Amino acid sequence: MSNRQPNPEQGPFRADQLRDGDRYELSNGHPIYCAPSGRDHAGPNATGAALLDSDPDVQWTGVDAGYSPDPGTLRAPDVSVASLTGVPGGDGGWIPEAPPLALEYAARGQDEANLRTKIADLLAHGTRLVWVVRLIGPRRVEVHAPGQPMQTLGVGQVLLAPGILRNPVPVAALFDRAAAQDMILRNLLQRRGYADLDAIREAGREEGREEGLADAILTLLSARGLAVDDPTRERLRSTRDPERLRAWLLAAAQADTLAGLFDA
Repeated sequence: MSNRQPNPEQGPFRADQLRDGDRYELSNGHPIYCAPSGRDHAGPNATGAALLDSDPDVQWTGVDAGYSPDPGTLRAPDVSVASLTGVPGGDGGWIPEAPPLALEYAARGQDEANLRTKIADLLAHGTRLVWVVRLIGPRRVEVHAPGQPMQTLGVGQVLLAPGILRNPVPVAALFDRAAAQDMILRNLLQRRGYADLDAIREAGREEGREEGLADAILTLLSARGLAVDDPTRERLRSTRDPERLRAWLLAAAQADTLAGLFDA
């Protein structure tokens, strides 16, 4: 995100003077123009949002959600995790607090001075963690927390957000869509009471329990956000071949649509 650097003096603007859709943030009352995201920024941004939103302990996430903890501050992290669903809006409809976790993607053209100011604003108003994903250069994530030196984590390491996220986030998953989808699937299964994909397989494996396998497939499809129509549901529940059901279970773990599921 390319921004203009704000002046250090108190500015003349308040958050309630800005409206949803305005391309400005505020720091100490000074407007900061926020340019639209390019392809290199927008894609990973969407992946990161889906990944954080899927965590079993997360109640609400936002993309470019506006937080205004005081009248002269309005900050919109690329992705944020809020403490409660439906936090009441303050002046101008903005969320009247800082998010516990903020995720920023730093791409080509990033204004580093403004990024530092944004991080400082968030941490000063109560944000516990700011993760900066560096899209230029070696794949790495910078971790900012109040009163602590910045940490840099690379691919092969994991990010922790205790009290905010239940599960560790592999650094690679904030860059790579396939790695993120693996984590999203695990998270969604945990929301349904399964530890992981192996657990959902086991749910229908004992003694060739066809009904259990069918239920496992339906749960997996639901966890992946695929709507199951009545004919598909009936076909699954009426099948009595455990090997066929197991093949469909493996296919359901990778399917982006229902089309082709029964070809497995």
